[in-house]
Amino acid sequence: MQKTFLAAALVASMVVATAPSFAAELKIGVVNTEVILRDSPAAQAASKKLEQEFSKRDKDVNAQGQRLKTDIERFEKNAANMNEQERVRKQRDLQDRERDFQRRQRELREDFNQRRNEELQKLLRQANKVIKDLAQKEGYDLVLQEAIYVNPKLDMTDTVLKLLK
Repeated sequence: MQKTFLAAALVASMVVATAPSFAAELKIGVVNTEVILRDSPAAQAASKKLEQEFSKRDKDVNAQGQRLKTDIERFEKNAANMNEQERVRKQRDLQDRERDFQRRQRELREDFNQRRNEELQKLLRQANKVIKDLAQKEGYDLVLQEAIYVNPKLDMTDTVLKLLK
């Protein structure tokens, strides 16, 4: 038992002793994907494209919401002066309009998120190709896209941003 422990300790010490020389041979780089998705020219162009694509629909939905809000406020002021039948009819109409407004808002959000995800996926594919090409060209052994801490000398993000232009 004691011989096994000594042998294991000897092997462990040999691994620890050789680990620094092994690590020195590795070339590691790290890319901050969040920065790429936020600051790259392609990301900014995609953002402008989405804004143009959805701005009219967004304005229409917001205008509908504003009209609904005004009509609800008017109804609340005048409800006391209405007869029961008219008040019930108007209240149902406002509830129907509010459901329609919420549905349109939800559809707009879903459509926007779907298009944004499509654009982000396209950008990620492009960025991954640039990262892979750079890693092969400069002899990197390992490139990570997310890390808790990165020594600035390992950070490749700025280089990737330049290549994406």
